[in-house]
Amino acid sequence: MDWRTQRPLIAILRGITPAQIEAHVEALIDAGISLIEIPTNSPQWLRSVELAVAAAGTRALIGAGTVLNRDDVDALAATGARLMVTPNTDVAVIRHAVDRGLICAAGFSTPSEAFAALGAGAQALKLFPAASFGPGYVRAIRAVLPPQVPVFAVGGVTPDNLPGYLQSGCAGAGLGSDLYAPGQAPSVTRERGGLFVDAYQSARP
Repeated sequence: MDWRTQRPLIAILRGITPAQIEAHVEALIDAGISLIEIPTNSPQWLRSVELAVAAAGTRALIGAGTVLNRDDVDALAATGARLMVTPNTDVAVIRHAVDRGLICAAGFSTPSEAFAALGAGAQALKLFPAASFGPGYVRAIRAVLPPQVPVFAVGGVTPDNLPGYLQSGCAGAGLGSDLYAPGQAPSVTRERGGLFVDAYQSARP
């Protein structure tokens, strides 16, 4: 699966457990979301990634978020997952992930961090926490970033404010607590995922 052809909405399943992962992966795919991350601070995150990869097959791109060190990069790569998302700009971790063949969406807040991440090989950028900066900041920083580099807004993104980020220059967004809360039913994940997809479609028909 070519990640660049997928709808650029990354589902963040923070706090999910291995027992729950397969049903929520199916719910997200049903809703039209095919980029899925399991943060490393979730219970048994590596097992959840393995189960998600097996459940999704070629229908979704699975990965981990909040990846902070080389050991977690290696563990993630060994599962067959292809997506890695960081909350920060650690050039050593980014370079290692790219060397292992992972698609890296690197967290940044400033232009210096953004260009450091790109210099290390990151294929995408994650503005975090987006709600603290807002669409106006996206518009300003987008003016100096390479136009082909996708920027994802992450942190405080809702179906209501997603169009503003897209119209300001973000390619897409990471969907956190407004999409998934630990323990919620897969039907809720499907419903909330659908709201984000509708919001994306309204801004990018």
